[in-house]
Amino acid sequence: MMKVLSIKEPFATLIKDGIKIYETRSWKTNYRGEIYIHASKSLSKSDNVEKALKYLKSDINPGYILCKCELVDCIPMTKEFINYIYNNTNEADYGRFSEERFAWKIKVLEILPTPIKANGKLGIWNYKNTN
Repeated sequence: MMKVLSIKEPFATLIKDGIKIYETRSWKTNYRGEIYIHASKSLSKSDNVEKALKYLKSDINPGYILCKCELVDCIPMTKEFINYIYNNTNEADYGRFSEERFAWKIKVLEILPTPIKANGKLGIWNYKNTN
């Protein structure tokens, strides 16, 4: 059984490529540890998509689990944290950074040599490999 987080494209691929470190969410999680990143079948309609596309290093792969990561931290966004993001990183180009939100810090451990076809779900979900 694998813990999985579905993320809309192109943002899932940005995580897989090691470009996007923070996944921004409106809710916090206490979970820490291994988590697989799933590229949702639906593409993001976020205002950040056009900016994000310029950072892609590989093709998007909607509907597949792309990589194994570690969910390192869940950071409540403060003014100081948001200022750090805007002044020291490109993360603001592919995330929604505002107070009352959370930045899930993700570290890529392994890109899957063969992505796994899967239907996504909301929240952190469990995937049971039936192979």
